Amino acid sequence: MPKEEVPLKQLEAYLPDQSFEAVQYYLVHYKVHLTITRKRETVLGDYRLPFAGKNHRISVNGNLNKYSFLITLLHELAHLFAFEKYGRRISPHGKEWKQVFSAVLRQFLEKKVFPADIESALLHSIHSPAASSCGDEKLLRVLRNYDAPKKGHLLVEQLADGSLFSIKGGRVFRKLEKVRTRYKCIEISNRKLFLFSGLYEVMPVET
Repeated sequence: MPKEEVPLKQLEAYLPDQSFEAVQYYLVHYKVHLTITRKRETVLGDYRLPFAGKNHRISVNGNLNKYSFLITLLHELAHLFAFEKYGRRISPHGKEWKQVFSAVLRQFLEKKVFPADIESALLHSIHSPAASSCGDEKLLRVLRNYDAPKKGHLLVEQLADGSLFSIKGGRVFRKLEKVRTRYKCIEISNRKLFLFSGLYEVMPVET
């Protein structure tokens, strides 16, 4: 996966106003090696423990809007802080990480760096944050409001039942019924069933 190491001053362009100085302090104080990656389908960010003389390493997807970028970066920094405080034996997204991440989020909420709708969504989940912003549907919906629109894309939940759609790589599916919080879809080529989030972005396929 191509990565780009970004000089700290350039990092300011990826962040909301009034957040850079606090982020810069953490990165410098903990000697974090931060890289900005191209879009990854399965993760928004990643934290790696220091080893063999290497510093803490964090990567964040560079295609995120500024608020998603900051929340993802704080998510990964919380892994670092939890490691520094509790050591290696804790669960990656266990109670220790949740407590640390909540405390970090509160600091930035107090700085008023988030719009009111994102602030409200964060306050709703701050006592038990999800393992990723993708796992918090309310927060994900609000954060999507700040994404640049993608021409020709729709959310799965916006498609009529029975509609065909394609995803990256050209795989084509037919949308079936909703099952609890997700949508059952069948892949046309092999008839296998999959569950999609209603917020998954797809390309409608004309029939």
